[in-house]
Amino acid sequence: MKNYLLFIFSFLFSLIVSAQEPKKDNIDEFLDDILLQEDKVIDQLLESLNNFEFIYLNLNYNSNTYFSGRDIDYDQYNITPQITYVNSKGFYAGVAGNYYSEFYPKWDATIVLLGYSKHIGKSKIFKYNISYSKYFYANELDNIYSNTANLGFNAINKNKNIGTYITGSYFFGDKQSYQISSRTFVSLDLLKSNNLKIKFRPQLNIIAGKQTIELARTTSIDGIENTEYIENNVFDLINTQVNLPLQLTYKSFDIELGYNHNFPNPIGTETSLKTTGFFNISLGYLFDL
Repeated sequence: MKNYLLFIFSFLFSLIVSAQEPKKDNIDEFLDDILLQEDKVIDQLLESLNNFEFIYLNLNYNSNTYFSGRDIDYDQYNITPQITYVNSKGFYAGVAGNYYSEFYPKWDATIVLLGYSKHIGKSKIFKYNISYSKYFYANELDNIYSNTANLGFNAINKNKNIGTYITGSYFFGDKQSYQISSRTFVSLDLLKSNNLKIKFRPQLNIIAGKQTIELARTTSIDGIENTEYIENNVFDLINTQVNLPLQLTYKSFDIELGYNHNFPNPIGTETSLKTTGFFNISLGYLFDL
C-alpha cells in the first residue's frame, strides 16, 4: 500500500503544474503542476506489483499565488482538489480544479487529463510518458489554450533516489504555444517502517517556453504621432524553482509540507524581477480497487 501512495504522489503536484498575464498564463502554471508531480517512483511500483487499480484523492493548498514565479500583485492563496485513476498497464486519468481566493470567479478552471506511461528497455531506468489535457474555464474569456499535448522522458537510478524528468508541452486552442520543463530530485529516507515512511525530497524545477512580447513603435508624420504595436515571439527561460518538501506516508494516507522558492527570469521589457516564495500543504488518501 505504501508503494501505491508513493506512486500516486508522483503523478500530481496540483492537477498542473507555474507567465506574464495572470488570466493567460495560469494555464501554464496549472499544467506544470500536474507534470512536475508525475511518477516519482513508478519504477518501484511496477517492479513489486503485476496487476493493480486504484483511485487517489488529493487536496493541495499554496499559501500564495505566483505565475511562473512572478508576483501578480494579488495576495491570495490557491487550492487544488483532484481525483486520479491509475492502473498497472500504464494508463491514468485525472480531474482537478483550481480555486483562487481573490480572482473572480474564484473557481478558475477544471482540467481533465488522460495519459500513458511505459518503461524503455529492460533496465527500467528510462521511461516515456504521453498525455493529453483538456481545459474547461469558468470564464470563457480565458479560453486561450483549451488543449495540451505532452511528451516526457524520465531517468531514475537503480536505487530510486536520484532522477531527472524532461517534458515538452504543446498548447493549442485559440492560440498556440509550447514549453519545456525539467525536474531533478534527490530522495532521502528520514524514517522507514512497515506503516510509516518520512522522506525529504528536494528538487530543482526549470521551465522555458515561447512567450509573446508586445513592442510599441511611435512614429511622427506631419506632426501627428502614430503608435504601432508589434508582437514578437521569443523562446526563453521563464522560471527556476527550488522545492523543499517533507513527505509523510502512513498506510493509505499521505501528507506533504513544503517550501518553494522561485527565481523568475526577465523576458522582453521585464526588469529586476524579485524572487518569490510560498508554502504548500498537500493531503491525500488512496482507495485500492
